[in-house]
Order: sequence, then C-alpha cells, then structure tokens
Amino acid sequence: MRTARIASALLMGLAVLAYSGWLLEFFLPTGVSPVHDPVEALLTGPPVFRVLLAVSGVAFALAGPPLHRLGPVQWTARLSSISVSVFGLLALLQVAYPEQSGVLSSLATVVLAVGVVSLILWWPPGWRALAVTGLVVVLVTWGALLLARQLDTAEGVVSRVQQVVRAVLYGVGGAYAFIKPAPRHAPRGG
Repeated sequence: MRTARIASALLMGLAVLAYSGWLLEFFLPTGVSPVHDPVEALLTGPPVFRVLLAVSGVAFALAGPPLHRLGPVQWTARLSSISVSVFGLLALLQVAYPEQSGVLSSLATVVLAVGVVSLILWWPPGWRALAVTGLVVVLVTWGALLLARQLDTAEGVVSRVQQVVRAVLYGVGGAYAFIKPAPRHAPRGG
C-alpha cells in the first residue's frame, strides 16, 4: 500500500508538472498568441511542448494503476483511477495528432468531468466539497471556452485558464491519494 501511495504521488506530481509545461511559452519564442490561439496551438510550435505533454500523458496513464489500489473497492473509486489513465492516453493522442488536438482536448474535459463526478460519489464530505467545486469550475471553463470560440475572442486566455484548472484538480486528486487514510479493504495494523 505504501508503495502504491508513493508511486501515485510521484507519477501525479510529474504528470501535473509536465502538463503545466505550456507555461514555458512565456519564456520561449513560439509564434503562438496567448490571447487568441488556444493552448493546443503550442503543439505545432517548438518540440518541447510535445515532449512535455507526452511525459505528462505517460505519467497520467501510469498513475492510474497505483491509484486503483489506493481507493476503496467500489466502481466509483475505480472510475476515478481509470479516468486518470484515460486522460493520459488522450494527452498522448494530442501529441501524436496535434491537428486533432481541439477535439481531443474536449474529450479530455469530458473524461476529467466524469472523473470528478466519480470523486463526488466516494470522497469524504470535506474533500467532496472540493470535488463539487472542481466540477463546477470545469464546466464553467469549458462553457467559457466554447463561447470564446463562437465569439472568436480570447480563446487563448480561456484555454490557458482551463489548463490551470485541470492541473489544479489533478494536483488536488494526487494530494488526496497521498494523504488520505488507508481504504476500508486494506489490512490494518503492523
């Protein structure tokens, strides 16, 4: 159990850190407008952005199995860990098919929302409130992104806010997995 906890914490930490690699756009010449171009446009720029997203995708995909061991034995907890791995696989698909990145990003938002709903169904009350708040923020930023695309204004800003929201939510999920008590099905004692 301790190994799974450490592995999940390290993998989730690496995943969130690499997923936040788009912030390098403020230090590297990219030719991408942070105001008008969606963050996915960085995938057609310098290779560092594809490499970081690939590292993130692999780390998210690999974090699912140890997270699977840490949650209670119920379908809602299993759905949470599976959604982390699927999110990672979608990130890898974005790297492989950057021209389809917008569609894949929308699928990633759906996967994140499903994962957050599953957390609402099994996390304890204090953490559950965080998950509910997270779900609301995910849906609001997604709606704002769709609106920005329709109005052809500030899509870049909104897509970057969405990236921050995703990273924060996965960071909170990783923190919960690291600090929460052992699940009910785990043997206790020494």
